[in-house]
Amino acid sequence: MSAAWATPELVAAKVRRRWDDGSLLRAYGEGLPFERLAIALPGPTASVIGDDLSAAQRWVSRLDAGRRDDSRYSLEWSTIGGRRLGRNQVPSRAVVSSFTQAWALLGVSRDVQLFEQILALVEVHPPVRAWVLTHPHRALERRDEWSRLVAAYVWLDTHRGSGRYLREISAPGVDTKFVERQRSVLAAMLGVPSASTRFLADLGLRQKPEIVRLRADRSLGLPGPLSEIAVRADELVELGLAPRTTWVIENEITYLSVPVPPDGAVIWGKGFDVDRVGRLPWLVDVDVRYWGDLDTHGFAILDRLRAWLPQTRSVLMDRQTLLAHRDRWGTEDRPTAARLGRLSPDEQDLYGDLVVDALGDRVRLEQERIDWSWVRERIGSEVESASG
Repeated sequence: MSAAWATPELVAAKVRRRWDDGSLLRAYGEGLPFERLAIALPGPTASVIGDDLSAAQRWVSRLDAGRRDDSRYSLEWSTIGGRRLGRNQVPSRAVVSSFTQAWALLGVSRDVQLFEQILALVEVHPPVRAWVLTHPHRALERRDEWSRLVAAYVWLDTHRGSGRYLREISAPGVDTKFVERQRSVLAAMLGVPSASTRFLADLGLRQKPEIVRLRADRSLGLPGPLSEIAVRADELVELGLAPRTTWVIENEITYLSVPVPPDGAVIWGKGFDVDRVGRLPWLVDVDVRYWGDLDTHGFAILDRLRAWLPQTRSVLMDRQTLLAHRDRWGTEDRPTAARLGRLSPDEQDLYGDLVVDALGDRVRLEQERIDWSWVRERIGSEVESASG
């Protein structure tokens, strides 16, 4: 029997495509009529039948047996042959005309029963039901979690805008770890972004406070024994400090090491968390200096801070510093090539060279790798400038 001739397995494979893409389960769940499937059955030609009738008969018998008395599919027949060989009836198409046949052919009846149970469980929650119908196989993958998913959905939906912490969730069998694990699914059901912070914000739930660390000159009025404070970002907005100069430093240990400028402050920027700093209203008219890594993302963070505080000047993010520390270069994992419109001409020139690897492959000089004597020499002049 030729490998090119159709088999019951071929019929099943053709139908399985519609199972795998979810369209069969989706139509079934929505109560739509079954879309009849007619599958062509390549088989022996008249001349082949004449040469090897027994092989052709075995082929017909196999397809006929595969239909299991039409419980899996039915066959349509056509006549081939002629005067010399005689006329022969052979199957030309396999027809699947019902969901019941499709389930039997694919051996998925148990999965279909589970799908029915899931639909029954979510019936009174239209957004959840819509997600199940859109993603039937993902719904089946979570077959043991639907009671908790529905409970989590109901709690989150009814507590929109409550300002409560997620830790306060009291849905049966649900804790914060479950919500985090199923966040992408719950977000789709609730119609909110799946990113952690946006998920909570768009639901009107309280997020973990953003903390800003700050070292300030005593002249700014912090209580006597304190040289550093860590304050919630929204409360720091209200603190009303009035520094003359503020340094924003990306690396933590460098933040702790640099001198505090007279009548000024040093803030730990923490990379792209720099937005927390940019939102401080008492920095709007302050002389702000930013020092970050000498790589593409360092310049991207600088550009981002300038979106809030356009007066910001960079420190130790220049070509001379980079070239003087060639022996300390590292490699940036995932450089950015974003267009940055807030860099100075010199910064833009160096950023461009880093983007196109003009100086080497993904060159990066981390802030903490810069020789401290080099830092002290340049920081000293900056501090003198700030105090003058």
